[in-house]
Amino acid sequence: MDHKQVAMLKALIPKVPVMGKTALSHTFGFSEQSKYWDLRSALIIDVLRSFMIDSPPQSIGKLQKFSLRDPGIKGRIWVSKVTIPRPEEDDIRQALFQAIEALKEPGEAAGGYKEPELMPVEAEWTGYRAGATEKSAELKIPEEQKYTEMMKEVTSPTTVLYFHGGAFFLMDPSSHRPTCKRLAKLTKGRVFSIRYRLAPQNPFPSALLDALVSYFTLLYPPPGSLHEAVKPEHIVFAGDSAGGNLCLVLLQTLLSFRRQGLTIRWDGEEREVPLPAGVAVCSPWADVTHSSPSCENNAAFDYLPPPSTNAPIPKDTIWPVEPARSALYANDALLLHPLVSPLAAKSWQGSCPLYIETGRELLTDEDKHVAAKAAEQKVPVVFEEYEAMPHCFAMLLDGLPGGRVFFESWASFISDVTHGKSVETSGKKILAKSLKEEKVDVVGLRESSDAAVVERMRERVQMMSEKAGEKSKL
Repeated sequence: MDHKQVAMLKALIPKVPVMGKTALSHTFGFSEQSKYWDLRSALIIDVLRSFMIDSPPQSIGKLQKFSLRDPGIKGRIWVSKVTIPRPEEDDIRQALFQAIEALKEPGEAAGGYKEPELMPVEAEWTGYRAGATEKSAELKIPEEQKYTEMMKEVTSPTTVLYFHGGAFFLMDPSSHRPTCKRLAKLTKGRVFSIRYRLAPQNPFPSALLDALVSYFTLLYPPPGSLHEAVKPEHIVFAGDSAGGNLCLVLLQTLLSFRRQGLTIRWDGEEREVPLPAGVAVCSPWADVTHSSPSCENNAAFDYLPPPSTNAPIPKDTIWPVEPARSALYANDALLLHPLVSPLAAKSWQGSCPLYIETGRELLTDEDKHVAAKAAEQKVPVVFEEYEAMPHCFAMLLDGLPGGRVFFESWASFISDVTHGKSVETSGKKILAKSLKEEKVDVVGLRESSDAAVVERMRERVQMMSEKAGEKSKL
């Protein structure tokens, strides 16, 4: 038994009572979840929930460091690591600041955030390595050669610009290689997975600036890049959870540029600001305030902790920060900004097609509202709800039939839009055990008016700020 297995065993031993209780309630049908989940899924979700809610709180720095451990590269995957150079011109940075101000409510104060500098951005090109086995080691060849070998197996023009999840402070491309590999295999294309800057050290809009630079690098590669210029109609933004948020707010940023008629000076030329072929998100985090009713009502079906169970975070070198704020990702004054919480976005008009997936999770209400609002504004929206499934279930419950259905549907949308196929608004709910599909009226998904949603978000921010103020006095 190696050290990893020993560590896992030590972590699971205290969870034996939880596993026993879950097995008993599931076997005898005492739990509501037993109607939808198999025993393996129930054990995984309940143990994860126990780790997140019942375990002693860990410092942000410790959690972040643990999540950034690189598991290594092996199996049927190509990974070519690259570094996007820092852009020479400052136009793209200034345009982002301009978009932030343009999307504020009338009368709101300017600024409210620290302006991040342009920085090099690390990324991974990911492709499917068909000739390998599950145990194949990574080839010890230069990164440029890995990219060349990967491209020999890419048979589609599809390029997925991928942003990983992790609540904006956890994980990176190495943790999401299985997801990127699977999308590359199913689309027969390639994935560009971005190591954006993490909070709380680098709060909003650092990650968004890195995302914007990454997109422009695909469109207009600087000298020395491994890739040639990618047409926007061959690019799809994809991501999960916080990465789904980044996809949506990057789209909102581009829409703001286009409404203002902006061009961006990039690598010595004035560049147009095209939209990608589509945006495809898995359980997107559209409201960083966690104000929706589902954040509490769906807790029994999710492993994410509902806001009511949040314990004080232990202090460390990166948290809390000065000046104080209640959220890891952004200052309190910006939590309702459309480029922080896209649930608050007023308009999706002019957008490319959207694919939005959710389950019975904390984020369900906000995902439904975004999908309904966009569809109402004549944006083509493909919406899918997976009955009784937790947050990002397909990445977690490996081998679950519903997970395979989701990945195939996700990849199908990506392939369709990057091959010029038209997309019409459609919605469906996939039943947990039978996988039968029920039609859903996408425009009718929203249960609250825009005004009620924003008011609920304001109340939540007020409560968060008051709690943060009380803690700072301790």
